[in-house]
Amino acid sequence: MGDDRRQQIVHGRTTLGIELGSTRIKACLVDEDLVPIAAGAHEWENEFVDGRWTYSLAAVETGLRAAYAALVADVEAQYGVTPTTYRAAGVSAMMHGYLAFDAAGELLVPFRTWRNTSTGPAAEQLSAALGFNIPLRWSIAHLHQAVLDDEPHVADLAGITTLAGYVHRRLTGRDVLGVGDASGVFPIDTSPVDSGPGEPGKRDYDAAMLATAQELVGVPDLRALLPEVLVAGEDAGALTPEGAAWLDPTGSLLPGVPFCPPEGDAGTGMVATNAVAPRTGNVSVGTSIFAMVVLERPLSTPHEELDVVTTPSGDAVAMVHCNNGASEIGGWARVFGRFADAAGSTLPADDVFRVLLDEAEHADPDAGGLLSFNYLAGEPVTHVAAGRPLLLRTPDAHFTLGNLVRSEVHGAFATLAIGMEVLHGEGVEVERMTAHGGLFRTPGTPQRLLAAALRVPVALEETAGEGGAWGIAVLAAYLEHTDQHLSDFLADAVFAGDAVQVADPDPRDVDGFRAYLGRYRRALPVQDVAAALTPPGASDGGGEATAPADPRLQSAATTGAGETTTAADPTLPTVKEATR
Repeated sequence: MGDDRRQQIVHGRTTLGIELGSTRIKACLVDEDLVPIAAGAHEWENEFVDGRWTYSLAAVETGLRAAYAALVADVEAQYGVTPTTYRAAGVSAMMHGYLAFDAAGELLVPFRTWRNTSTGPAAEQLSAALGFNIPLRWSIAHLHQAVLDDEPHVADLAGITTLAGYVHRRLTGRDVLGVGDASGVFPIDTSPVDSGPGEPGKRDYDAAMLATAQELVGVPDLRALLPEVLVAGEDAGALTPEGAAWLDPTGSLLPGVPFCPPEGDAGTGMVATNAVAPRTGNVSVGTSIFAMVVLERPLSTPHEELDVVTTPSGDAVAMVHCNNGASEIGGWARVFGRFADAAGSTLPADDVFRVLLDEAEHADPDAGGLLSFNYLAGEPVTHVAAGRPLLLRTPDAHFTLGNLVRSEVHGAFATLAIGMEVLHGEGVEVERMTAHGGLFRTPGTPQRLLAAALRVPVALEETAGEGGAWGIAVLAAYLEHTDQHLSDFLADAVFAGDAVQVADPDPRDVDGFRAYLGRYRRALPVQDVAAALTPPGASDGGGEATAPADPRLQSAATTGAGETTTAADPTLPTVKEATR
């Protein structure tokens, strides 16, 4: 097997996927059977500069090069050869946000990531005008807010894109987006299209909504600012000499590698969990947490709790996106890991999680009266503008280690469950949800508690943990298989024979979570009070910060998903003070 893979590498028959997650950039190399054979990663963190979450383009370049160099080193160590070309490649990244460029390709303002929630007036106006929910983090909301705020850069604006779109353009010279990523920029027309195997159905931004938004936003030509939309399987260009040198300054990488359309972490999460067909869905647990269900029919009305995005093939998907995911669980794991160290019993991170989650397995179903908020940031689903992580209990609560951990897990799933109730109200049916993210590396408890929270069976695919970098590599490989629809390709060529573990909702856990969620809803006003009384930096005059990222909880959707992610990695990156 090793010699065969070595020959595949030498002759360029492997496929490369790269994903930029919230705290980790990962590169993944797969063989002809789409099995991962090498990987590389680079940890990075966003910065809080002038009131906004951002990553510098210099950090993007440095991180990409480091992740790719680590992959090459892994290949050399395992197989004794240096890869110079690939059968195909693809890039994905966290969705949404705002990268604004002038006609010369210069960045006009620092990258505004999905985490920024300062676009309230713009999102409200757009949602009302379009009759379609425009979330705060969507690119069109950032653009319209810049117009509303009379930001000077708007006069020089020649184009906007996402992080995946920017990286793809640097590598190929093409200003394009995969339809899934594009659906977080501006609404997509998901009307039925006539297409067959070998003929991907074209998708584009909704023309009627574009006309309405054009009048509202008032820029000279809104459509001209947006990247071209491509569906899975379409030609998205090839690696240019400049792109090869940008990614691999050693000069070993050759130009000419075909690229698939760049996608967002949500799309690669769907691919990584085989959830691209109607009535399928997935849950990604990372820095953020989101659930996606492929729709059989349009929703009856817009809901502010639901995004409508698309699969990489352009089918409509309802997304419940919560800004806050498993960071607090990771924080408690670090605390107890440090306690073990101090007690002279050092435990690997995986063992810390296993011990804690084993305790939660035997806890009270409703967490014994404890209540946890995982709000390290604002939470639009529950209308919380500025969040604070909190642990609450009454004097008579059953305060045990197991109940503490179960409360934190329940708290991570609570906002998601609130959003999913809206889908249930729409009559949306899903046969099961497939979960991915580092939290599920500990088998049993997280999967079972998620099934109880969502009241639907939750599956774990053995490949789901490979994450978004693997998902985009699979999409790159699909370039040679467009004689099948993407859903058929995944079912027949990628997931056939994979082992699946399914947890059904346990009535006792369902009742316990329902009781917990009732307390959670009643206590939500505490968030506003806590935020008002504890402004950022109030304790020491500095910026808010958390411990460094914990790779144990990387989201499969963005970093290999979750890592995330794309979507989202679970550990909130450190906030650095803006230069004054």
